[in-house]
This record gives sequence, C-alpha cells and structure tokens, in this order.
Amino acid sequence: MKPLVSILIPAYNAEAWISDTLNSAIAQTWPNKEIIVVDDSSKDQTLAVARKFESDQVKVFTHPNSGAAATRNKAFSLCKGEYIQYLDADDLMSPDKISRQLEALGSSQDKRILLSGGWGPFLYRYHRTKFTPSSLWADLTPAEWLVRKLSQNIYMQTASWLTSRELVEAAGPWDTRLLGDDDGEFFTRVLLASHGVKFVPQGKVYYRTSGAGSLSYIGGSDKKREAQLLSMKLTISYLRSLEDTPRSRAACVTYLQNWLVFFYPERMDIVEDAQRMAKELGGQLQEPYLSWKYSWIRALFGWHLARRAQIMLPSLKWSVIRKWDQTLFRLENRSFADNFGR
Repeated sequence: MKPLVSILIPAYNAEAWISDTLNSAIAQTWPNKEIIVVDDSSKDQTLAVARKFESDQVKVFTHPNSGAAATRNKAFSLCKGEYIQYLDADDLMSPDKISRQLEALGSSQDKRILLSGGWGPFLYRYHRTKFTPSSLWADLTPAEWLVRKLSQNIYMQTASWLTSRELVEAAGPWDTRLLGDDDGEFFTRVLLASHGVKFVPQGKVYYRTSGAGSLSYIGGSDKKREAQLLSMKLTISYLRSLEDTPRSRAACVTYLQNWLVFFYPERMDIVEDAQRMAKELGGQLQEPYLSWKYSWIRALFGWHLARRAQIMLPSLKWSVIRKWDQTLFRLENRSFADNFGR
C-alpha cells in the first residue's frame, strides 16, 4: 500500500490564490492523498472558494482566527496521513512533487529521513519561476544543514519539505508565539529529530512572494522583532545541541550579525542582547552594514531616517514590480491548468 499523504493548507484572506493552490494539490500524481484546508476566519471569500472543492479527498474546516502556526496545528490534528505536506494557500507544487520525493526513498523504511525539494519564487507568472540552487540543495546531516543555513543566510521554503508523521510528532507543535519564522523554527526541530535530509531536486515548489505583505516581513513592528529574537535564540540553542564547535558557534555569530539590522537602532535592548549572545559564542557584532543606497542617508540624517528609508523604499519598489507582473500575467492570460497540463 502506498502511504497516505496529508496535504495541509492553512488559509487566511487567500481568496485570489486558493483555487490554484487547491488545483495544485489535487493534481498531485501521488494517488493516496487527503487535502485538508483550515480557514483562519478569513475576512474575504476564501472559505466559500475552498468549499467549492470539497469532496471525498478535500475537506474544508474553519476555526476562530488564531494565526498561521495555530492553524497548521489544527490542520495536523485533523489529518490521518503517514506523511505530511504543508502548503501555504498561495503556493503551488509541481504535479509530481510528492511522488518524486517518496520514490527517492526507495526501499528505505526509515521514517526519520526528512525530504526536501527544489523551490523558486514568483509573483503572478509562475511559469517564469527561476529555480536557483543553494548549498542546502543537497543530502545533508542535520548539523551541516543548520550550519550552512545560519552562516550563509539561506533557507528552504516551507512547502519544499515532505515530513513523516513520526517526525512531526517528535518535533512537537508549531510555536504560536512566533509571528514570523515559525516555519524556520518548526523545521529546525524536525531536523533535530531526523536522521538527515534527502534532497530531491525534481520535487518542485513555486513560492509566491509577497514582500511587505508576507508574515515574515518585520518592518517596524516591535512584536515581530521580539518574536524574531525568540526564534533566533531557539535556533541557536538547537544547533548547539547538535554540534557545539568553533564552526557552529561562528555560524551562530554570523546569523546574529545578519539579522542585527532589523533591530538597530530602534531596539537597542535587543541589540545588546544579541551582542551578549555573540560574546558567549566567542564573537563580536559590528554595527550593521547599510548598502550605498542608504548609507548616504545615514551620513546626512542619521540612522533612524536611514532605517525608515530601508523599510519604505523596498516596499514601494515591490508594489511597482508586483503591479507590473500582474499586468503581464493578465495579458498573457495563462491559467494554472494550462501551465501544468490539467
């Protein structure tokens, strides 16, 4: 018997995207699957759109607004699968994503192998997605995976993973305290419980980027800054529990340095906390680096205005790029079904 795979889709205000996402899930060539959508009390028509897909294979639920992490926990509590595929309500999978990953296991019965796959970002035109490999696109031990992630400031997108139920249960629930990077923290715990990562490049995910509208966007939110610091502390402790060596400690210091700009200079208390952690790791944090686009603003008007520009200007640029890509998408008039041959 082919194992049952549960595709879990948390949804909030995803009316514009969820049809394509559900078609992507239904199109999976792996035959033994269930699809569970949990609507997080959306304010738009997400729930109504999702319910049009209900069938023996697709189940749709709703619960009081609780955030992405709690919604994923709810979806997991409702599923029966031996393997778990988390899929955000605006992302897409290639039709053979799950099949490719499970086939890569071969005859292995080890439920502690964590499967990952290739992924690439897009805005509206998913057929133009570019898949750019990183050093995480490889078979790796948990410690090596985390060292590379922290030292090189790279990551794997949420839906790229395929996880056994055994691993999810060993990792524990998603942390509802985290307003961003909840996926990074969760899959780090999954890594800790695993026997290593098996990378399957053909198991592709199309990740819809949303810039300032994404859950991971910090901007000027103090709550998100504090949640990010918590996630970073947890991630550092997880790596050190696997490997506490000069290279792993150096990776942690680099990780702190890369994220320092999101706290400086508005939250010097967090900066001081990060500096203390760096010293405990045998390192020293430097004043955050600003590119030439913002460094002249800092020189003339100070750090605070430079940081405001660093938050606002990319957001404005992103809005223009999104609008242009949306216009081209409508002109091309390509549907998801056309692109994936359904």
